[in-house]
Amino acid sequence: MNRSLFFHTGVLTLLAFSSVQADNWPQWRGPNNDGVCMEKNLPTTWDASTNIAWKLPMPGMGGATPAIWGDRLFVTSEEGKQLVLLCISTDGKELWKRSLGSATPRARSDEGNGASASPSTDGKHVYVFVGNGTFAAFDFAGKEVWRFNAQQRYGKFNIQFGIHSTPVLHGNRLYVQLIHSGVKPRGSGWIVCLDKATGADVWKYLRKSDGYDENEHSYASCFMWSRGKDAYLVVHGNDYATAHRLEDGEEIWRLGDLNPKDDRYNRFLRFVASPVCTPDLIVVPTAKNGPVVAVKPEAKGTIGKGSPFEQWRIEKGTPDVPCPLVHNGLVYLCRENGELICLDAASGKQYYRRATHNHRHRASPVYADGKLYLTSRDGMITVVAAGTEFNKLASNKLPDEIAASPAISGGKIFVRGFKYLWAIENPR
Repeated sequence: MNRSLFFHTGVLTLLAFSSVQADNWPQWRGPNNDGVCMEKNLPTTWDASTNIAWKLPMPGMGGATPAIWGDRLFVTSEEGKQLVLLCISTDGKELWKRSLGSATPRARSDEGNGASASPSTDGKHVYVFVGNGTFAAFDFAGKEVWRFNAQQRYGKFNIQFGIHSTPVLHGNRLYVQLIHSGVKPRGSGWIVCLDKATGADVWKYLRKSDGYDENEHSYASCFMWSRGKDAYLVVHGNDYATAHRLEDGEEIWRLGDLNPKDDRYNRFLRFVASPVCTPDLIVVPTAKNGPVVAVKPEAKGTIGKGSPFEQWRIEKGTPDVPCPLVHNGLVYLCRENGELICLDAASGKQYYRRATHNHRHRASPVYADGKLYLTSRDGMITVVAAGTEFNKLASNKLPDEIAASPAISGGKIFVRGFKYLWAIENPR
């Protein structure tokens, strides 16, 4: 498999998708749920007073990326002792707000809270999941369609830093992974498939693992792999990445050797960064400077180091929180300290490994308009030119704290800070 194949397949897929949804950002990682956007003429530079279309005060802390459809934007937030869903027009006006129940404890005071999983929308309804277990659907006028509590339905959450898993919307169904302690047998977790129209279970699958201690706690999200009419769900946590049939959740393949079961076993290698799924490659991160593995989508059965279903494996360098990004035959890894690694998608060959902004990076990188946007917790967003040579274009500081990944729609970059929702655009 060579770079031209990656480029050809990626362009066709993105062009086909962008023709119907170029101006929408319907779920966490964008139009194709891979962090790639085809919009052009986006800003490279800004600050608190330059290239800011508007900013809207937020009622509290939140790390969820907004979901955007047409002129509506949806984002979750703390508001005092409550969690809420906000509907905001893309010109910066709050349209409505709905309660999602009680707020949950913050992780390490500022690393995350119950407003961390991102909403999703299909253009008619918005689907939202928050850390207290509330799972709900609303129409665009704010009318509740259905609601239930996942802790009541699937068991109490037992996870050190709270539930942050974002459900994935695909066709008429929603999928979510709930991997934490307390599910029996020990080390197991639930994968759940819901009917998006009613919130009823279509199926739930007990995913087993032999991992233990903190590794039972996964903060990653599941993602959909698809190519043509073929699709399956990729789940990440407790020492493994696994693929599952959409019909019933049955396991297709299991990637191991991510945390060796020997005297080197790391009891605290919980997964936070999620895989990225492209038609020709699935890139699986781990944690704490561990391995990154590229898996061939046609994989079957148990996959370990040296398996023919591995495209490549690097032993160190994984991002601990930000997800990988794949575009035009290149894999980008933004590490938690802001270090950016660029690899060849076909071979894993490293093109560069360079520092950007040395601060906590919790947001996942986004590609658009020939640029990568890397977002740091202290409000700095570094803009780097895409390609095999490192070229930092700008460092843009906002007076805010940011854990959410940017969303892009209608020529604007939307950034959800703890204090404000920012809309950034070039002058018109």
